[in-house]
Amino acid sequence: MIRLGLRLTLNGGREAATRLAVIAAAVALGVGLLLSILAAINATATQNSRNAWLNTGTGKSASSQSAAKADVDPLWWLLRADHFDGKTIGRVDVAATGPNSPVPPGLSRLPGPGEFYASPALSKILHSTPAAELADRYPGHEVGTVGKAALPGPDSLVIVIGHSAEQLAKQHDATRVSSITTVTPSSCNGTNCTVRTGINDSGVKLVLSVVGTALIFPVLVLIGTATRLAAARREQRFAAMRLVGATPRQISMISAVESTVAAVIGVAVGFGLFYLFRSQLAAVNLTQTPYFASDLTLRTGDMLLIAIAVPAGAAISARIALRRVQVSPLGVTRRVTPRPPRVYRMIPLAVGIAELSYSIGRVPRSTNGQILVFVPGILLVLIGLVIAGPWLTMSGARVLARLTSRPALLVAARRLADDPKAGFRAVSGLVLALCVTSTAVGIIGSLNAERGVPKGSSAVASALVGNYAQGISDASGMAIGRVPPLSQAALGDLNSVPGIKGVLMIHTNPLRTTDPAWLDEQGLGTPPVGGLASCAELAKMPAYSACASGAEAASVAQDYGLFGTYRWEHWPSAWPGAAISAQRLARLPVQEIVVATDGSTSAIERARTILAKTYSDQDVPQTVGEGHAERGGQLAGYQQLANVVILVSFPIAGCSLAVSVAGGLRDRKRPFSLLRLTGMQLGVLRRVVLLESAVPLLVVAVVAIGVGFLAAQLFVQAQFEYSIRPPGSQYYAIVITGLVASLGVIASTMPLLRRMTGPETARNE
Repeated sequence: MIRLGLRLTLNGGREAATRLAVIAAAVALGVGLLLSILAAINATATQNSRNAWLNTGTGKSASSQSAAKADVDPLWWLLRADHFDGKTIGRVDVAATGPNSPVPPGLSRLPGPGEFYASPALSKILHSTPAAELADRYPGHEVGTVGKAALPGPDSLVIVIGHSAEQLAKQHDATRVSSITTVTPSSCNGTNCTVRTGINDSGVKLVLSVVGTALIFPVLVLIGTATRLAAARREQRFAAMRLVGATPRQISMISAVESTVAAVIGVAVGFGLFYLFRSQLAAVNLTQTPYFASDLTLRTGDMLLIAIAVPAGAAISARIALRRVQVSPLGVTRRVTPRPPRVYRMIPLAVGIAELSYSIGRVPRSTNGQILVFVPGILLVLIGLVIAGPWLTMSGARVLARLTSRPALLVAARRLADDPKAGFRAVSGLVLALCVTSTAVGIIGSLNAERGVPKGSSAVASALVGNYAQGISDASGMAIGRVPPLSQAALGDLNSVPGIKGVLMIHTNPLRTTDPAWLDEQGLGTPPVGGLASCAELAKMPAYSACASGAEAASVAQDYGLFGTYRWEHWPSAWPGAAISAQRLARLPVQEIVVATDGSTSAIERARTILAKTYSDQDVPQTVGEGHAERGGQLAGYQQLANVVILVSFPIAGCSLAVSVAGGLRDRKRPFSLLRLTGMQLGVLRRVVLLESAVPLLVVAVVAIGVGFLAAQLFVQAQFEYSIRPPGSQYYAIVITGLVASLGVIASTMPLLRRMTGPETARNE
């Protein structure tokens, strides 16, 4: 029977070849997506392990490292963040205390005083950029490049600068270490180490697992739809075999062979697609840096699981799809109206929603535990939507049949009410795509609303901020940390840079006036001490620049560089005056410097270089826009992932819809031909076909969208304790475009109707 099944599959004519190609293409797409998700999870873990060395000397790990190897010469270590043209540069200052000091990965040796190693991407920028914009920040000359073993991604900007031990020991944040840490950021629990850089790949694993679940469902629908292509013709052929003596087991073997062959071909093509597009997948910026293509690897277990499970699933699917032939060889020809679906079909959907609801306040701490909570819940919601679809379709069709008397609407409504499973099957992929899109938009939108930073004008975003305070003292309410005010020479250098519009220094506050922008929502905290600023300097700032009338100095927010973001959106339109002379103010230490620029790269980077050289022992300034991007970097990756989900789901659903409508026309060409012979116009018949897909689509789409947003609300409330926000206009544009495109796909199959329903189709054989 296997040989007969192979012969029918490979030599069954154009119809069999088309069905084989469609099933193989659907399986290939699903396998490619699964492999990409698994490879991205593996690559994130690999990428994260390369971040480990940058967390050397942080938290309690510093003391444990210092005591780990007594025979090793300690290494002075200082990690800081630098910036260039919106990109973050990881700057590591090191100083050996002896010949046996540990060497970071990716370096052949430690750089000495006046030497530095740069990553390939940074080295390219250093050689193509004027020295005053970047290279002047780094003392010495380049002696080599940082190797791949120390770089999270191909575009990582990293520099390791050598110093003398005496010089680096004077830096207040420098640490003595005896080993380079190998503890990844995701392994830190807050007690054994502190993360300075990198991401928690466990969180990415959770997100990718949920995304994979959402993506694979439309693909499964497409596979199932393709498997049922020309189902009526195949059922008749298998029934004829039963009549001549074939057993149900033999029929099952033939149908399983056909689907297994297509699945095997699809798996092979899916692996090929993955390796063909692996370089494009590596460019996805999910973790704030692209992957190395070589990091997108697959474990042997992953490959074996997909290679075995997908063909096995296809065989099971084929057996279920053609189960009617196994009952009786005459069952195919004795067609009766199937039993109408019952309301109990809503139970799985209700169970999925209940499972997500129950997880609120009970989310496990471990990532694997969270996956076990959320992935089954999302699966139940999607499965429940598919199971409930026929009942929803039947309910909508019955209402429509009672309200209309038009021939096309009446015929379509009656057929949908008689066989709602077939009607919903055609649009199930698109319904799932709408549900997945609504869920993705709800989750990402709420995360952006809660964690994101409001976008200001371009003038505000291009303001350069040097924050030299290390927090606020609980006892005094004053900022901790200060630097001397800019010298006249440094101030002159800044003002001479083309594109610099003004320089503002926020001074410490001996008057101890309170921060006028303070907002304590609970009304329990003590307002901190504000900063002091010159009104003449404030007037040159791009936002919140007004002083009280006649004042020379003003009391301002301690962190003026935030420019009204977060809870500071209510900043006053005019800062209150401060009773201090301009001469005394100019002599006070500085806790923050803001440089207003025209937004050009040259102006920003030259100003940044001047401030970095002036305060070489302090963190390098960054623009307001860079600060916003840094805080929302991972959210941007998740947004990109959500866009991938949306862009992939809808085309898959469209293909599923086209295959289903075309297959339905082929299976019903004889009844349609008889309708045409009895006098029904072709235009009416076309409207019937269009309405048979449009009615379940529109009816169930409303439920799918509502369920998607409900699932998003339950997920973000359980995981983050947020509430989802209303979607923006972009979401409505996506939904409307998807629905219009779906109707266009249905309309594109209409030319087939004329060719399939000619008089010759209705003749008796």
